[in-house]
Amino acid sequence: MNIVLTGSIGNIGKPLTQELVQKGHSVTVISSNTERQPAIEALGAKAAIGSMFDADFLSQTFKGADIVYLMETMEAAGDMFDKSVDFIGSINKIGYNYKTAVQKAGIKKVVHLSSIGAHTNKGTGILIFHHNVENILKQLGNDVSIKFIRPVAIYFNMFSFVNSIKNKGEIVSNYGGDQKEPWVSPLDIASVIAEEMEKPFEGRTVRYVASDEVSPNEIAAALGKAIGKPDLKWNVISDEELLKGWLNIGFNEQVARGFIEFQISQRTGVFYEDYNQHKPVLGKVKLTDFAKEFAKVYGTT
Repeated sequence: MNIVLTGSIGNIGKPLTQELVQKGHSVTVISSNTERQPAIEALGAKAAIGSMFDADFLSQTFKGADIVYLMETMEAAGDMFDKSVDFIGSINKIGYNYKTAVQKAGIKKVVHLSSIGAHTNKGTGILIFHHNVENILKQLGNDVSIKFIRPVAIYFNMFSFVNSIKNKGEIVSNYGGDQKEPWVSPLDIASVIAEEMEKPFEGRTVRYVASDEVSPNEIAAALGKAIGKPDLKWNVISDEELLKGWLNIGFNEQVARGFIEFQISQRTGVFYEDYNQHKPVLGKVKLTDFAKEFAKVYGTT
């Protein structure tokens, strides 16, 4: 098949591109960075250099594709320390550009990388953009089949713990404890996407992706063991204290307040309500596997 991927070759895009090429598909990878072109081509894919904010570029690139894979990230909208950026508004624009490009290119099969929490527009903070883009894409005609892939929290988000472990000797957040929550490896996400691309498309479907279910305290224990700090703790502080800390280091206020609200929904369990009703079979990469990767990053930062 002829498959077009947005999102360049990052944590999910690279293994996805590799798997699709290995399966014999013709793959075009969209990137906004011309310096990525050699790396994309080295994987056996074609590079299309352009912006997700350019609907004409997207529609031209999508033409002739059997499947397009759509994803949006906060990084595409701007720097999280840039206080002038409207992340939710910018990502909504990407969603509308995707919709326009799919229509103009006559695409009938879409895989959209969304997120856990996209089932609701309440209480998910900054992650509401996933809900918004899902609903923008649902405006496409019924002849367009869409598979919404909703990964849970991705392991690499834990790299944000490195600074607080090094500076304070602990993981700090506004939620914690022994309640298990789902996490996922980008490798398992890529595998599920590739699998879904080769299955029949019909209507609009949702599939959650998770690799492991662990509590914050279990995360602290696993990461602490991996980095040689067996007594590492996950310390819970107030919403106000965490928000103040993030604003003090220069976070965009929309982002800071949005993450606080999102993490409150993790604490209350609201974030996981739909996931708990549609639990997937867990993937291969467990927390103990990721902890080894975390230790490598921790040791080099």
